[in-house]
Amino acid sequence: QVQLVESGGGLVQPGGSLRLSCAASGFTFRDYHMRWYRQAPGKEREFVALVTSAGNKNYADSVKGRFTISRDNAKNTVYLEMNSLTPEDTAVYYCNGRVRGADYWGQGTQVTVSS
Repeated sequence: QVQLVESGGGLVQPGGSLRLSCAASGFTFRDYHMRWYRQAPGKEREFVALVTSAGNKNYADSVKGRFTISRDNAKNTVYLEMNSLTPEDTAVYYCNGRVRGADYWGQGTQVTVSS
């Protein structure tokens, strides 16, 4: 079955950096687009970044120039490198894959940006 497992979250000071990872299994990873979303307390889940199966990338305006999405098809893993973090980036970050028409989500990893 499809599984997505995020890791790498934590507490970081404003201006700091974190790298999130999402390990995928149960499907042919290289054939599918992968996305990161986030959900802050009291807010709806929002799109953060996309990497296509061809390696093309797209970002939400709020993270453009600060976040970088990448994928390693040999490791079935998608990454989110986050720099210049601000308190507004505090959220639970989720990995997403749309496989054979169905949306799959990881359990999420908490990112807290605070001094």
